[in-house]
Amino acid sequence: MPDTQGLKEHLLQADPEYRALLTQHHELEDRLNQLLSRPFLSDTEQVEEVTIKKRKLQLKDRMEDILRRHHDAVHHPTPQH
Repeated sequence: MPDTQGLKEHLLQADPEYRALLTQHHELEDRLNQLLSRPFLSDTEQVEEVTIKKRKLQLKDRMEDILRRHHDAVHHPTPQH
């Protein structure tokens, strides 16, 4: 996708769902970094780590879907009848 960064910046301003997903992704990234900075994780923390990684991937997939949808709408508009 050309100018993906520009599209992401546009979506941050114009798409509340994209903005919320990105915020959640950053919050999970912060928590994951907290966990990974520890020398040892309890069993509960290990489960949390795996859960966070899975959720981050889900959020990233959804954000990519939104990017693709907007990119396609701009570059391949649906003909109006």
